[in-house]
Amino acid sequence: MKFLVLGDIFPSAIPLLKKKIPYLIKKNKIDFIIANGENSAKDGQGITEATAKKLFKLGVDVLTSGNHIWDKKEILKYITHEKRLLRPANVSETLPGHGYNIFKKSGKRICVINLMTNYFMQKSSNIFSVAKMIIKKINLKKNVDYIIVDVHGEFAGEKMAIGHLYDGKVTLVFGSHTHIPSSDGMILSKGTAYQTDLGMCGDYNSIIGLEKNIFLKKFLKITSKSNRVAFGKPTICGSIIKANNKTGLAKSIKQVIIGGKLNSKNS
Repeated sequence: MKFLVLGDIFPSAIPLLKKKIPYLIKKNKIDFIIANGENSAKDGQGITEATAKKLFKLGVDVLTSGNHIWDKKEILKYITHEKRLLRPANVSETLPGHGYNIFKKSGKRICVINLMTNYFMQKSSNIFSVAKMIIKKINLKKNVDYIIVDVHGEFAGEKMAIGHLYDGKVTLVFGSHTHIPSSDGMILSKGTAYQTDLGMCGDYNSIIGLEKNIFLKKFLKITSKSNRVAFGKPTICGSIIKANNKTGLAKSIKQVIIGGKLNSKNS
């Protein structure tokens, strides 16, 4: 089975995704698509019901999120019945939605887990305790065929630690949130694919997807003007993972970078 995973989506990248997702599916025989959608709202903060539906229509099977999931209050209602939209599993249990779910496609059971790190992030339960609890319930090749994990956070060390904690137990661990693609895609020693951060789908002639001049002036304390999404030429960032149908572990991971300012790695 082949998976396409996409980094944090900004609204500037949605038109390019509409064009390129069918191309990537056809060329690479993609079976299942997971994307982090928490920056996909019109202003880059959170996600709306309308945007989620638009991304599902483009071919995304599951949307993950992170610290911006609650930026749009309407999502509190939508996430209660839309199982394809996940929030971090280690946020308060009083919040609506699910941190992981099992999805069926092409006769296979795919579990997607969404976690958020603890360092430099909003307060949440210990990521390692929750990660261990989930993997006791969900077992590769026992009650699911594949397991994909989005670890949303700032600190690379936490993401790498989750990768090694889950090595041999899940198909893929990828990081999101920093909006900068890392080049460390690899198969860990026990067969799990890993990448510290997929990057973002957005305009890289920016500061993490937002207008560079406004953001820079805020850092220089020249203005307190609100940040705005950069709508220049976008780049799609993600990876394609080929999984072993017998073991559920990874056979390969290949980075995808299409368009925009970054060096292209068309797949």
